[in-house]
Amino acid sequence: MSNLVTGKVRFSYVQVFEPKSINGGDEKYSVTLLIPKTDNDTYQRIIGEVNRVLQEGVAEVFKGVMPANPSLPVYDGDGVRPSGEPFGAECKGHWVISAKSNTAPEVVDASCNPIISKSEFYSGCYGRVSLSFYAYNKNGNKGVGCGLGNVQKLEDGQPLGGRTTAAEDFGAMPTQPAQYQHPVMPQAPAYQPQYQQMPVQGPVTPVYNQPVVDPINGQPFNTGVYGVN
Repeated sequence: MSNLVTGKVRFSYVQVFEPKSINGGDEKYSVTLLIPKTDNDTYQRIIGEVNRVLQEGVAEVFKGVMPANPSLPVYDGDGVRPSGEPFGAECKGHWVISAKSNTAPEVVDASCNPIISKSEFYSGCYGRVSLSFYAYNKNGNKGVGCGLGNVQKLEDGQPLGGRTTAAEDFGAMPTQPAQYQHPVMPQAPAYQPQYQQMPVQGPVTPVYNQPVVDPINGQPFNTGVYGVN
């Protein structure tokens, strides 16, 4: 019997790398699938498989009697949990299915390369999963369970559970680092020597020796020194 492969779903309560005990039961690998209600193809295939398993389980599992109110693995995310509590906000507009397995599933990326890092596959990312369905009758509980096959991550998403991404914590680095600006130091004014400007004078008339005149006759002396014959 081949497994049913879903369309793109969102993963929640991821426990695919290490098994964990749920409500004190055996340790199992598990993941919860949030199937968009717009993906009618996946939903109809799951319902068809659940009905087939119920019919086949009547003879061997349910002792020839179909359970009046069998437990089914598909829940309405817009309704309430089996406990009566409402589903989380991330479940709104989705069908909710929990798949479990005793053996570790293969976890791969979109190219079917193995995913080893736990931080790469987390609650909130998107992908596909292979499922198998089985009838059970244990301690008076009768219904159909969902087995976990393999898991494929297709794309990242907003992490669930209040966890933030590194980009949200630290923001994007600037494309160009800030350039250091040297401080501009004030400069002293350039030294200008101060000169005292002298007043401009008119042309200087040279003074020549004037001829010595005899005060008596008004005639210049021809020779000699003034007052001496």
